[in-house]
Amino acid sequence: YRESIRKKAGAEGKFIRQTGGRGQYGHVVIEMEPLERGAGIEFENKVVGGAIPREFISSVEKGVRNAFSSGLIASYPVVDIKVTLLDGSFHAVDSSDVAFQIAGSYAVKEAIKKADPSILEPLMDVEVEVPENNVGDVISDLNSRRGKIEKIETGKNNIQHIKAVVPLSDMFGYSTTLRSMTQGRGIYTMQFLRYSDVPRQIFDTLVAERA
Repeated sequence: YRESIRKKAGAEGKFIRQTGGRGQYGHVVIEMEPLERGAGIEFENKVVGGAIPREFISSVEKGVRNAFSSGLIASYPVVDIKVTLLDGSFHAVDSSDVAFQIAGSYAVKEAIKKADPSILEPLMDVEVEVPENNVGDVISDLNSRRGKIEKIETGKNNIQHIKAVVPLSDMFGYSTTLRSMTQGRGIYTMQFLRYSDVPRQIFDTLVAERA
């Protein structure tokens, strides 16, 4: 599974700690927006006027990427999001690399709450070859696995070629089921197609499991 977002959202992150001696201070303002599937993570700096010293910009990016790698809603890696650093502030004595890393991670964790977070699952391109008299059972089984039938073609000797898109999580144990349904005469191939949003019920279950 992967995590992403559906909407643009902004947030700020502050890390301020004052103890005896030197404290810690980092403050950032970011905007987060979804990217196309497969685009990865992008980070852009639009800070002007020295609101954040240049040496701390990379610290913010590191904090953002670290937060994304461990997930924000269900501990799965985050993908296909652009984060733009807009503004912030610093303290001449207390600001540090660590403070801005933490501020960056706080900001994305706050923004994702407002950005309509989603969990993505891998969809597989599945092709099944079965005798004609098994087609109904095979299609019914694929539908029960949340599969979408794309095409059915007739090949040699009335062998039917069924093409479907099925979530990977619902394909476990399929070879055994297919063998049973077709008395060992059915074969299939499967390869990764793309990531897609999970249904709401599965989203809620995954978030609850990883909370």
